[in-house]
Amino acid sequence: MESIRILLADDHAILRHGLRAMLDSTPEFVVVGEATTGEEAVARSTELRPDVILMDIQMPDLNGIEATRRIVETNLDVGVVVLTMFRDDDSVFAAMRAGARGYVLKDAGGDEVLRVVRAVANGEAHFGPEIARRLMSFFSAPRPTATSEVFPELTAREREVLNLIAGGLSNAEITRQLFLSPKTVRNHISNIFTKLRVADRAQAIVRAREAGLGQDH
Repeated sequence: MESIRILLADDHAILRHGLRAMLDSTPEFVVVGEATTGEEAVARSTELRPDVILMDIQMPDLNGIEATRRIVETNLDVGVVVLTMFRDDDSVFAAMRAGARGYVLKDAGGDEVLRVVRAVANGEAHFGPEIARRLMSFFSAPRPTATSEVFPELTAREREVLNLIAGGLSNAEITRQLFLSPKTVRNHISNIFTKLRVADRAQAIVRAREAGLGQDH
């Protein structure tokens, strides 16, 4: 039986060493490489073609969410498992939107990490018991009217940015929450102003709040 090929992407050497020791002690896994930055993770993914990538969110030069998005765009066969300390819903859903098929917390037990890696290597999606419970709670909660029903001229991402603007978030806060670059956020906001035919942020906020956006912040 062929081993499951794994790439470790994390800027903490001690964590990589611990993960490699755990994975190498399990016959079904083989660690084929390591990456210490987001850009390196993208490059090594193309070079090594692993089956699974264990990806940290916070890394130098390119965060793990954007690195995941780039990797999945070019290689749909690879399964990305986000391994992080972030428990918040925004991080979970950003990872899912980027194409991650697994999400496990760094303080999870080794057995749980191995279980998630196995599932993702087999083509499944696995988000660990705690994350799965929170996903179920999120989707079972009553949802407000879909924002796609308002401002149909905007893309889904632009409506997402507009919702955050209406909620009072700054560009820097939007950048952190959506794991986008500052330039990308500025471009989205410029497009929003153009499409809504507003002159500034204040006018955009008024239009958005009149349509019911920004009420969940």
